[in-house]
Amino acid sequence: MDKKITTQGKRKRAIARATIKPGSGRVRINKTDLDAYEPRLYRLRILEPILLAGEVGMQVDIDVNVNGGGQSSQSDASRLAIGKALALHSPKLKKVFLEYDRQLLVADVRRKEARKPNRHGKARAKRQKSYR
Repeated sequence: MDKKITTQGKRKRAIARATIKPGSGRVRINKTDLDAYEPRLYRLRILEPILLAGEVGMQVDIDVNVNGGGQSSQSDASRLAIGKALALHSPKLKKVFLEYDRQLLVADVRRKEARKPNRHGKARAKRQKSYR
């Protein structure tokens, strides 16, 4: 493989774009090394597809640009983008990812419900009535 593979992942309002190219296993999120990514829990979630890929994950460099949403959504979007890219690079990984966690290849389509008028800015909470 001598060309780049670019994929994207979404979670809530976060959008991540991952690019993989031949290299030595370097992973960068928004131009910072993954080892410096905090908090640790989200770093480990992003690492999951790379660890599952094993040897394949050590032969490619992964650059991820992610924006929007919160830290949790950003890490899940990054994880999805990395999983999709690795599955395109090495098709046998698709089965491995699906057996481990479907969210590595399939986006979670749930979004925040739109707010309604006269409801204090919430989607469902109604104004209480008092008859007495």
